[in-house]
Amino acid sequence: MRTLLIATTNRHKLDEFRVIFADLPYQLVSLTEIQLDLDVEETGSTFQENSQLKAQAYAQASGLLALADDSGLEIDALGGEPGVYSARFVRPDATYDERFRVIYERLRGVPVENRTARFHCVITIAEPDGRCQSVDGRIEGLIADAPRGTNGFGYDPIFLVPELGQTTAELSPEQKNQISHRGRAAQSARILLQDWPLPSSSV
Repeated sequence: MRTLLIATTNRHKLDEFRVIFADLPYQLVSLTEIQLDLDVEETGSTFQENSQLKAQAYAQASGLLALADDSGLEIDALGGEPGVYSARFVRPDATYDERFRVIYERLRGVPVENRTARFHCVITIAEPDGRCQSVDGRIEGLIADAPRGTNGFGYDPIFLVPELGQTTAELSPEQKNQISHRGRAAQSARILLQDWPLPSSSV
């Protein structure tokens, strides 16, 4: 069984990947578990650039096959913001309640039907030698009238899935994994991992 480093310190993300990859022949480990303290600067201008930067850096530093993702919320009426700055929106140490307040202030007067948005996630899997592949996933929705729900994390309470009439914070983990941007990208990553070539030394 090959070890796969999930390059995140976010426990919620790690739990999601462990559920989705549960039946694959990989032992999933986190940065905390292997005690890798490496801060990779996200200098890319797209989710793909940032996920690739992180996956390659963590794979090289750990010597393990590594998976990294970059994701965020894109709000059309705000020109795609917060986008790649989703985790740093307003300021790096801002709470999500603070970020919600800023978003609602900037959307004041915009009808709900024009508050179109999407969650976008890109996952990159990289070998220590730099070889990598990326996949992506998206979910389209609207910014809700007000935050709702206690499941999920991040921007989930304000992201409304119109066909379900619920925010992603009101969905069960199983429902969210089936339709979320990260869930969709992770399902594509599953396909990559199922056919991922063994390192040459193992052949």
